[in-house]
Amino acid sequence: MFPMLTGFISYGQQTIRAARYIGQGFIITLSHTNRLPITIHYPYEKSITSERFRGRIHFEFDKCIACEVCVRVCPIDLPLVDWRFEKDIKRKQLLNYSIDFGVCIFCGNCVEYCPTNCLSMTEEYELSTYDRHELNYNQIALSRLPISIMGDYTIQTIRNSPQSKIDEEKSWNSRTITDY
Repeated sequence: MFPMLTGFISYGQQTIRAARYIGQGFIITLSHTNRLPITIHYPYEKSITSERFRGRIHFEFDKCIACEVCVRVCPIDLPLVDWRFEKDIKRKQLLNYSIDFGVCIFCGNCVEYCPTNCLSMTEEYELSTYDRHELNYNQIALSRLPISIMGDYTIQTIRNSPQSKIDEEKSWNSRTITDY
């Protein structure tokens, strides 16, 4: 008789434990019902990228001295730099510069270590194409400046995201000297 009674007790404990887990799941679900949606209707609405976003690389042909530092620091030896040595001025003359964004990992090492600052990261992230060979940018395509999202009147920028509201509340209610 006692084994049957202990079986009922353990069954009751397991039932209570299962009901508690289901109740915790319902509480989590109900806490998510009061949140604002985060959905962005992409082609017509775009979120503003962060300040240190690493997008497409911008190249300034006139500043480049063909030192090939960008090639040496790249983990995959990606930038192709063609140059010839001009004997009369005793300097390298840059002929061609290209980057294949289908292979690029957007690490930013080339931008960071460039001695003349001829490379910079832009906020452009729409690099999708149907042909992989269109992602190979030469110096003319790299020198093209991207269109600013803020200046395009056909696109609504999303500034009122829940994260930005939280950050604004932090900045108003914060009494600390430094915010990380």
